[in-house]
Amino acid sequence: MIDFLKGFRYAFSGIIHCIKNERNMRIHIVAALYVLMFARFFAFTRTEYAVLLLTIGGVISAEAINTAVENLADKISKKQDALIKAAKDAAAGAVLILAVFSVLIAIFLFGNIGGFISMYNFYISHPLDFAVLILITMISIIFIVTAPKKGNKVKKDGGK
Repeated sequence: MIDFLKGFRYAFSGIIHCIKNERNMRIHIVAALYVLMFARFFAFTRTEYAVLLLTIGGVISAEAINTAVENLADKISKKQDALIKAAKDAAAGAVLILAVFSVLIAIFLFGNIGGFISMYNFYISHPLDFAVLILITMISIIFIVTAPKKGNKVKKDGGK
């Protein structure tokens, strides 16, 4: 049972590492939070919410796998290597493919003008909620652009 729980600890550690060290992961997380925050205005069905959640989970998971591939490749060799470059490019390409398709899914799901009107009417009639939205936006920008301090990043040479 202890080993089982350790697995969760390691998994959460990996997620935290990606968030701290990968700007794209922070972008994906912020985008996911906004998508979920605004989804309530669009009266999605359970199936549409499932598609939304699977899409978000897919993009964030792909970014984590991309980070793992990049870190492992950097650990294997610091020299220019065509196979390592191809592996890193393929992992990044997988994230891009999923991100492009997630934008298409968002266009389909959020393509209802009624949802935008509902959102507009809500924020116009709830100025405090609008102010909170502006504050969350500022915090999100800081979260995305703030790079970790050098000491927080895992050393590429294995800590030597």
